[in-house]
Amino acid sequence: MSEVLAALDRVLAERKLQADPASSYVAKLHHKGLNKILEKVGEECTETLIAAKDAETEQTTQNLVYETADLWFHSMVMLSHLGTDSSAVLEELARRFDLSGLEEKAGRTGDK
Repeated sequence: MSEVLAALDRVLAERKLQADPASSYVAKLHHKGLNKILEKVGEECTETLIAAKDAETEQTTQNLVYETADLWFHSMVMLSHLGTDSSAVLEELARRFDLSGLEEKAGRTGDK
């Protein structure tokens, strides 16, 4: 599945640099700047949380998957805007793979 993320990274990078904000949603977000991108990430996060809560009562995850895809997409736009991509996140997840969650959290600097 990382091929899908890598392909999306390439599209996001291309649209960030070359696309017209009048015809590309990604270019439009980049043009509006980090605050607009963060607003979208926050919005999608909230929608994902609501979809998760609804999934528990409705016993279907269809909308949860849809909203999670939106959240991932906008998170990837955020990463692109800040000069990185999904490969950095995948590397961090790989680094954590053999750690327990408690060990990983205890090893972070600045966490309480």
